Amino acid sequence: MADRVLLSAFDRNIEDCVQLAEEQDLGIEVMAFAFPDVLDGDWKSLVVKYRKLLRRVPGMLTMHGPFMDMAPGSPDQRINQICVERYQQGIRIAAELGIEVIVFHANFIAAIHTLEYRLGWHNRNVYFWAPMADFARRNGLTIAVENMWEYDPYIIADVVREIAHPNLGLCLDVGHAHLFGEVPFEEWLKVIEPLIIHSHMNNNNGKVDVHLGFHQGVLDYTKIMEQMRGLSTPPSIALEMDDVEAMRESLRYMDLGNPAERLQRRPLLSSMAPPEG
Repeated sequence: MADRVLLSAFDRNIEDCVQLAEEQDLGIEVMAFAFPDVLDGDWKSLVVKYRKLLRRVPGMLTMHGPFMDMAPGSPDQRINQICVERYQQGIRIAAELGIEVIVFHANFIAAIHTLEYRLGWHNRNVYFWAPMADFARRNGLTIAVENMWEYDPYIIADVVREIAHPNLGLCLDVGHAHLFGEVPFEEWLKVIEPLIIHSHMNNNNGKVDVHLGFHQGVLDYTKIMEQMRGLSTPPSIALEMDDVEAMRESLRYMDLGNPAERLQRRPLLSSMAPPEG
């Protein structure tokens, strides 16, 4: 089965990403609406622009949701409410764009290694994500919760597994797992395999979360791609890189399949039913 590949597109390079997606029958992961200055600005005009652009994309559409300073499941209810509002705003925008999967960070504070924090965080996040998954379902989306600083795969997986909602899964960020994880990558895959629906991939220098092409850093993506393809249900893959040419070069590691068998084009967004509130 061919890899389901998407290009991570910021507003500065969305045109180039869409052009490459058209050339190679790929999808797009929209990054523009992840940032507070956009969400507090004229985001409605940007939605109009993106609706037109994304009609040209032949593959899957995903979106990175708000993540700056988000603390879902915070014990401070005022902070928690801000997260609810921001995430729901992201989901509504994604629904208008015809997005299938929206990615949110869990933002576990990895520097706190106490059992008390971990158990409290788990319980609060079960309470947080269950209604958020319902909200996503009503808007025709699925949420993928991404690992960032989490040092083992159980932290997020246990929350998603307990909720057991069809519109809630995991996004594996391969670079984050290698940089911040304290267990072997093989264990990450084993633990999250039943729950993973999406992934972020890039390379790094082994020290900092820089978003390099597969050929530019310390990670062996020939091996990593073999491991990912060995999963029972391989996830979609967003090439989360800063440079479009790095994405183009990284496509050499991908199995894009026979052109005649690639992903079918999506329907025009104008034909889609409007999302619920």
